[in-house]
Amino acid sequence: MTTATVDLRHYGHDDLPKIRQTLLDVHADAYADDMTEFDERFPWFVDHWGSHPGFACVIGYEGEEPVGFAYGAPATPGREWWREHLQDAPADDSTFSFSELMVRHAWRKTGTADRLHTALLANRPEALAVLLVDPDHPKVQALYEQWGYQKVGNRQPFPDSPNFAVMLRPMSTGASHQNGDIA
Repeated sequence: MTTATVDLRHYGHDDLPKIRQTLLDVHADAYADDMTEFDERFPWFVDHWGSHPGFACVIGYEGEEPVGFAYGAPATPGREWWREHLQDAPADDSTFSFSELMVRHAWRKTGTADRLHTALLANRPEALAVLLVDPDHPKVQALYEQWGYQKVGNRQPFPDSPNFAVMLRPMSTGASHQNGDIA
């Protein structure tokens, strides 16, 4: 499997009924050997994020087989995940909350994650992208650092969730994935 054979398709809020099961199926496959009680609540998260009018999703397909996805939505102004960790907000604090990036096992380490990430953030009007990553997955955190994200703090959004690393990057890093200062 190569990233060149993966077709990227874009979806929005109105498409959720059509793509919901695909997201659930890819998640179930990706977590087949490692599903936690927190992970089992994924359908709620899909519905929560998908209900946002600005919901954006990219699904990668090889033929008609879904291989991975990325999704998120614009953050509610004043409630961005990074806000409690920076002393001074950037001049333009518009933020896209990058909620999920998932690639099925057979397509990992093929560049598919990078393509999904880049496609989801391409042409976004927000100045910043923020995400949460489980610090028990240091390779994933290191990958986001390669893509220009910087850890700005920790956040545990739910009592049963991990104490996630909050990672932030300016959208201006674009496809070059170069590190840059946030503030």
